[in-house]
Amino acid sequence: MFVSLQFKLELKREDREKLIKLMRKQSSAIRVAYNMLKELEKEKAKKTHAQIYHRLRQLFPELPTKYVDSAIYKAKQYPTDKPVVFGSKRLFEKLCKNHLTGKVRERLKKQWRELRQGTLISIGSKSDRGNRLTRFEDLNEQLHLRITTGNREFIYAKVLREASNSKDKWITFTAMLLESWQTKNYFPYTVELMLRDEEVYGSVSFELPTPEVKYTRENGVIAIDTNASPIHLAIAEVSKTGELVSYQTINLHHLLGLSQNSKDHQEWILAHQIVDLAIQKGKAIAVENLKKLKRGMRGDGRATLRKRLHHWNAKKFLQKLKRVAMIKGVEIVEVHPAYTSIIGMLKYAPQLNIDKDIAGAYVIGRRALGFKEDMPENYEKLLKDKAYLEFALKKYEEREKELRELLEK
Repeated sequence: MFVSLQFKLELKREDREKLIKLMRKQSSAIRVAYNMLKELEKEKAKKTHAQIYHRLRQLFPELPTKYVDSAIYKAKQYPTDKPVVFGSKRLFEKLCKNHLTGKVRERLKKQWRELRQGTLISIGSKSDRGNRLTRFEDLNEQLHLRITTGNREFIYAKVLREASNSKDKWITFTAMLLESWQTKNYFPYTVELMLRDEEVYGSVSFELPTPEVKYTRENGVIAIDTNASPIHLAIAEVSKTGELVSYQTINLHHLLGLSQNSKDHQEWILAHQIVDLAIQKGKAIAVENLKKLKRGMRGDGRATLRKRLHHWNAKKFLQKLKRVAMIKGVEIVEVHPAYTSIIGMLKYAPQLNIDKDIAGAYVIGRRALGFKEDMPENYEKLLKDKAYLEFALKKYEEREKELRELLEK
């Protein structure tokens, strides 16, 4: 399945002028190629591509070779059996009317020129690291588009694009880019740039992979528990029979002082590391379904925690993790988060001599494998003891009263 995604570019003034000049050249090449296509079709000529290519090389010697091929590709997208107006037929007809004058006419004329002369397209190729002339690259932990303007001459434009929701294919595209940079196994993508209202917009088209899921819960899971205090990931490897095999924690405090772009870059790297761990172990990945988690509210006594969560969004990280896992064929199992931390803290932390966060991840892994947690016998006895329940309730009421008094002060 082919997908097309839109984005916006931010360029320096001098780089923008170079890009507009390049757009004008290729837009002219597209029009020449289209007119030649119509003539050669009437003549029923053979090897039309080669004839058009040689003619364009003569007319536009400064235009890089791949831009010439891409211009021919773009020209072939227009119908040759009916007239085509480059720059929009609707705007052209409006401009032909004599009653339009002044600023209205100038505005329409500007729009028409942008549509007619403001196009740049480059066809991608796997052998050219995705795309030879317009290539996405990581520059200072920010996504940029490297645009070739001449012989070994490049300009870099910052890509302005954020995922709109968890299903946005932009998450998949950025995951595929990072994967290709790390493995040197590139995928082709076509980039088309357009000038609109003096701003440069772009679209990238690529084939969305649908890999077979190779690593499933049949061999166990790598369970992930996201924690906010302190901010870290607790990871537990759980066998298919429900035993804890290994565990580790990953501190995330280094993310708090980073910019959003740098944070996203580090999260993508971390997502790949976790998925690679699951592949190495031959297991699926188990996470909490954070949609089921209740949100905090002002006055709940957790202002410091909410402030910390504002600087790191666990849901966004899990979205990245899911996309990377999908690309690499690793199954993601989502479980309900209810009481995972409490069960881990009360049952498995003392039994296995592990901290409560690792124990919570262990519960997530067991739940993903279909295991249910029975109430420990001693806890069940306590819950049936009326004297203990009265004591516990009274203790909580006293603590609640203390907290209310502190909030009133």
